[in-house]
Amino acid sequence: MVKNGKTTSFIKLFNTCKMKDYFGVVKNYLNELQLEIKYENAKDGVFVVNSEQDGIVNLIICVAHPIVIFEQFLFEIKPDAVNVFKELLQKNRDIIHGAFVLDDTGRKVIFRDSLQLENLDQNEFEATLNSLSLLLSEYSEQIINFSKN
Repeated sequence: MVKNGKTTSFIKLFNTCKMKDYFGVVKNYLNELQLEIKYENAKDGVFVVNSEQDGIVNLIICVAHPIVIFEQFLFEIKPDAVNVFKELLQKNRDIIHGAFVLDDTGRKVIFRDSLQLENLDQNEFEATLNSLSLLLSEYSEQIINFSKN
């Protein structure tokens, strides 16, 4: 290994060029798909977006290399709602991208999906949003009922 200044500088430059601006890539996808960006923080890699015509409100998108995480709060649930848990797990089988999950408290039901950043394309990114939108439209009555129990 050569330790002269030029070689070291070249390696640093090469490594910097390899690192993609994934936050920028995700922001471009959001703009191309015409989602409303309500909040963004490049330092933390976080977006909060809306697409009200698709039923998406306050969707959190976190760029956390090597993945991008999508989380949409849906409703709160009582800890003893065994039937609701069972139905949610059964519905997970039908969801194309993402799944119902519980937060750390076990009280909030969230739609969650994660994708690899390295090969992420707009089609794949949009598929997650479409999956959430479809879930919200097809399963809205059940989600409303679950939130009441």
